[in-house]
Amino acid sequence: MPYRVDLFALFIFLGIVQAFFLAFFFLSKENRSVKANLFHGIMLISIAFCVLEIFLNYTGYITKWLFLVDFSETFSFLIGPAFYLMIVSLTRGEVSRIKYLHFLFAPVYLILQLPFLLTSNEVKYHAYMHSYYPDFPHPHNFGETRWFWVTDHHTEATLISLALYALLGLYEVVRAFRIKKESFWKPVSVTLQTLRAGLLQLVTFFALIVLVKIFNKNDTGDHLFAAYLTIPVYLTSFRVIRQSGFFKQANITEQLKYKSSTLTEEQQQLTMEKLKSVMETEKPFLQSDFSLPQLADRLKLSVHIVSQVINDGLGKSFFEMTAEYRVATAKQLLKDQPNIKIEEIAEQVGYNSKSSFNTAFKKITGKTPSEFRQ
Repeated sequence: MPYRVDLFALFIFLGIVQAFFLAFFFLSKENRSVKANLFHGIMLISIAFCVLEIFLNYTGYITKWLFLVDFSETFSFLIGPAFYLMIVSLTRGEVSRIKYLHFLFAPVYLILQLPFLLTSNEVKYHAYMHSYYPDFPHPHNFGETRWFWVTDHHTEATLISLALYALLGLYEVVRAFRIKKESFWKPVSVTLQTLRAGLLQLVTFFALIVLVKIFNKNDTGDHLFAAYLTIPVYLTSFRVIRQSGFFKQANITEQLKYKSSTLTEEQQQLTMEKLKSVMETEKPFLQSDFSLPQLADRLKLSVHIVSQVINDGLGKSFFEMTAEYRVATAKQLLKDQPNIKIEEIAEQVGYNSKSSFNTAFKKITGKTPSEFRQ
């Protein structure tokens, strides 16, 4: 069969490369300590493997590596759980170990699929031809190695998995919106915007799979939702780059200015007033992804100038200033809402981790949140 390389193939291939590239950073030692990054990385690498197999099948290059036929089916059952646990980590702050059992079905499926994975390349070749070229002559009985319903109905099982975790994710997102008291269709919080977008993408992907399977025989339309799967990957790349401080680096003149502190006292005072106004009225520090580049964007100044104003004007770092604002807000919430859990207070003031919140709170007040409430 001839190889097929067209616009779909190119679009999908570039998405695969970006997915593996992003997964490398999300799963790096430093970044995976944040649970949301860990689950996001697992989801990205699962998507990358699933789309890679579709790419090989669509282009025909799978005939060069027949041992890879259907190798990604197990990874499809990691996408839903990883997505759900990513939402949980962003909305609740912590993920209990028992929730890791959501990943259990993937290795179980792998065991059930072993008879096919260990079969001959001839069987795998005919299985590929039967799916992607249903009208091409091929043997009707080429070796039955899918002994279980779930492995013989992978698409249906995947849809069930995605639907289940979409519903669980919807529950968590709706709960988060209620806590934050924000509109689902017009969220202000960056985190809630991200959660809503991710949920809508998963629901759309589910609907797309159903439509493709209705109107395309066997797997002949897989390239359509493979292309769609790469869109969130491109959007993630864009969001990571946009939130990076790389494009906000100061030039040599600004760095020298910071070093020699030539920012006039009047300019520093005006900037300090504007800084305090933004922090006290807009409260951007309540967002878990609040960063110095974001603050600089709000003030329409360079990162280095804002950093200088904070260091010289307040005598502390950006992170120390942010922690103080968050703890001050948390103290008020602990007084006003005596029945709300500490974890929820931590989430409301921008902490994804209860332990990080406790550490910052005790460092500033000398007490843990529980001791302060008592």
